[in-house]
Amino acid sequence: MSSRTFGEYRAMFGLSDADLRSRVLDCPGGAASFTAEAAGHGCRAVAADPEYARGPGRLAELVLAETGHKHAALVERAADFEWSWLGGPGDHRLLRSRAARRFAADAARRPGRYVAAALPHLPFRDGAFDLALSSHLLFSYGARLDEDFHRAALAELVRVSRQVRLYPLVSHTEDVPYPGLDRLRAWAARHGVASRLVPVDYRFQRGAHEMLVLDRGAGRLPAARGGAHAGDPVRWRHLEQARDDRSP
Repeated sequence: MSSRTFGEYRAMFGLSDADLRSRVLDCPGGAASFTAEAAGHGCRAVAADPEYARGPGRLAELVLAETGHKHAALVERAADFEWSWLGGPGDHRLLRSRAARRFAADAARRPGRYVAAALPHLPFRDGAFDLALSSHLLFSYGARLDEDFHRAALAELVRVSRQVRLYPLVSHTEDVPYPGLDRLRAWAARHGVASRLVPVDYRFQRGAHEMLVLDRGAGRLPAARGGAHAGDPVRWRHLEQARDDRSP
């Protein structure tokens, strides 16, 4: 699992102080420290990920081990990434390790913030959140998660939140945009859900310089059938990453 930092979330999703005073869903949350740290800014944040069923202590152990493993790969392949934001492989390891420990401590103290659930079926009421954040699942794994799954996941995120922000929009292996992005945006528009591409300040994966923003308005996306990996996509993603170090 990954343990991205609060600072990374602010940069990836262009989060303002006003955003951090709202109701925010992080899905999939992984072992990120966002939910823990956002609370200090007045944010009512909830994270959802099926791996939370393991328990925070076990997740922290797993992510710290994975961070160490990825560090060696990053040192070896540092030229494949952009370091203007993170600084370098050493900074990456330090920040991600701190985030994992912050996540574990908060999840142990406040387990209600961490819900064991996976897209495209979330246990939240319609409009439960002002903002939903989703990183490094949709679009990143377009070669494995089919377009039907993407539609089902987007419909669910739009159902539970007024606005949805997604990052990155490129493949985790080839640094190229997800090929079905324009079709998904046109599908959303037909159902009254506006979308736009917004530049972000975050830099790490090459070509990952934009987020997709969906505004629900009065629209509603129809729930689509999930694709081949819709049953447990996040578990699949973790297994895939164990074989592929391209996605630190």
